[in-house]
Amino acid sequence: MLSEVDVFISNYTLVDPDIYQLWVDGHSSSEAVNILHQRGICHQTNASIELVASDILDHYRTYALLEKLLHTPTKLASEQLAFQIEPQTSQMLIEIYYEFDDIVIRELLGKKLTSKSRKDMDEVSEKTGITLKSCRRQYDNVKRVFKVVEDLPGSLAANIEQHFLLSEDLAKRYAAVVFIACLRFEMNKRKLQFLTFPDLYHCANSMMSLWTYRCVGSEYFDTDLDREFLLELAECKVLLENDKHHKQIFLQLGMH
Repeated sequence: MLSEVDVFISNYTLVDPDIYQLWVDGHSSSEAVNILHQRGICHQTNASIELVASDILDHYRTYALLEKLLHTPTKLASEQLAFQIEPQTSQMLIEIYYEFDDIVIRELLGKKLTSKSRKDMDEVSEKTGITLKSCRRQYDNVKRVFKVVEDLPGSLAANIEQHFLLSEDLAKRYAAVVFIACLRFEMNKRKLQFLTFPDLYHCANSMMSLWTYRCVGSEYFDTDLDREFLLELAECKVLLENDKHHKQIFLQLGMH
């Protein structure tokens, strides 16, 4: 009996951004075939659905092999010899893999990064509509970044850029997540539920810029809040005890 075998030989590792995005988003290879078929891939390439399916499956196998390297981006970019990848392709692989959904990360903020939290990703997936595989990837990425940079001195964003080779914008987003996790802010309170990740990102960046020690050196940490400032801030508590009265005075002054 004759058997059919798919063989693929290549020099440089080929990466299709559309297929890679579907893989990162947690879609199975069969789901990816259906999605690309609906987008008209067969018509655009004049290829049969069977050929498209075979190509996507091959891409998925490659990405599965690359995933361990993506856990340590510096190895993927310079230290490994198994895959021949151009620098711009390597950067694209890392950036997309570490990208996250605001609604998923919002669900993680305020929770300890434990195995129990990871098990709760099925609830997060159901609530947000993001695939379970993608939710787990995002959780694992946050935990991985947190473990690497939490005890490093200096700027969180700069350390994340250096160790994970992320863009400045994405590194800053991760820095906000790490900052909130390090200081253990309680983000699950009912009064804070209306706040989105962009809201908390803005707050975290403001605190890192204005509430921490503004110095440089081996002893400087982005998570070290200025204690003198915090003591002064405590004096503002009296304003909250009669906030309606103070609001009324403020509005009256504004009218004048």
